[in-house]
Amino acid sequence: MKNSYVVLVSGASTGFGRLLVETLARRGHTVFASMRGIDGRNAAAASELSALASTERLAIRPIEMDVTDDASVNAAIEQVMTEAGRLDVVVNNAGGIAFGLLETFSEERVRGILELNLFGSMRVNRAALPILRAQGSGLLVQVTSAGGRYVVPFFGPYTIAKFAAEAMAETYRYELAREGIDSVVVEPGGYGTSLAKNAVRADDDARVQSYGRGKELLDLAARAMTAVASTGNPQEVADAITALIEAPAGTRRLRTVVGELAKPLLEPFNASAERIQADRLLALGLTEMLSLRLVP
Repeated sequence: MKNSYVVLVSGASTGFGRLLVETLARRGHTVFASMRGIDGRNAAAASELSALASTERLAIRPIEMDVTDDASVNAAIEQVMTEAGRLDVVVNNAGGIAFGLLETFSEERVRGILELNLFGSMRVNRAALPILRAQGSGLLVQVTSAGGRYVVPFFGPYTIAKFAAEAMAETYRYELAREGIDSVVVEPGGYGTSLAKNAVRADDDARVQSYGRGKELLDLAARAMTAVASTGNPQEVADAITALIEAPAGTRRLRTVVGELAKPLLEPFNASAERIQADRLLALGLTEMLSLRLVP
């Protein structure tokens, strides 16, 4: 590894985020492991990471950051700059899942899923980007899902949010390329993390009961997704993100699919989408936005 980076990871208390923090730190990077409730609901996770840092002499710093709160995000970014003096990589990993018939979710509950999975990332990026632009370099990593490229019935609010997050990250990709900042997407397939266990459920039970076969298929879908989620090792996702972070600037693909079941489904689709997008930018005279401006 040629460079050591300062990395901010959101949603670092469990799952992909927790594994990524440990993986990056063991490879010599300085990692700010952000989570909400560092002195409350996630106090144990923060304590475990601090103990690991002490035992293995790793540069891990658990910090408070609620991606749904402007003040919390701004304070976290300020803390990173105060303690590290720079910020090289932002990994937007924080998220939540929802399960149920789309009609049976209230607008408020859907808005909460969008806030966590979409607007949270936009909030963190908005706080970090002035720093990255001033440096003339940096990397944004957006963790989405295979469900951000094809629709999975009964996961409507989640897939809506992940589709939007994909578009957000790709928009950053083009608009920030001339600033020397890279934006990439990581699309995990099914993995057994705490995400599914904490799924938000629909809140209009009367409408659920008014469905026929659609209601019966809910249990079938839940069992199928549980089976898929048990097939992968979450460390694969942490390793894929680490490889992207350590890859030379200008060489990273826009989208990285992780998971043997997801790759054959998504990689051809992604390749086709990239060709179409390049053709559109060519037609608009904007092909320079397809390549990252490298700092000499």
